[in-house]
Amino acid sequence: MKSEDRMSTKTRRQYTEEFKTEAVRLVRDSARPVAQVARDLGIADHLLYRWRAEQQQTESRGHTRQAMRAEQEELVRLRRENATLKQERDFLKRAAAFFAKESR
Repeated sequence: MKSEDRMSTKTRRQYTEEFKTEAVRLVRDSARPVAQVARDLGIADHLLYRWRAEQQQTESRGHTRQAMRAEQEELVRLRRENATLKQERDFLKRAAAFFAKESR
């Protein structure tokens, strides 16, 4: 049997921000444990723990979850761009040194 045959093709489920917010609200408003609320909603409990932590973090900073995610995505994009610019700068430095050496 090939390894591809043994691997199941699972697709990642994506949840809307409204669903996540409502799930966290259910945990906060009910006296039930997170694991039970997660089971009732048909999701893994670690997801609900993560969503709750994210929401607490964003609320403490005065942001929404969407604004926080957008900020994180922009930070990742800027770090990548910064790394590319550093590589280009270093290449140009080496090229300038090479041509300066050649012209002597």
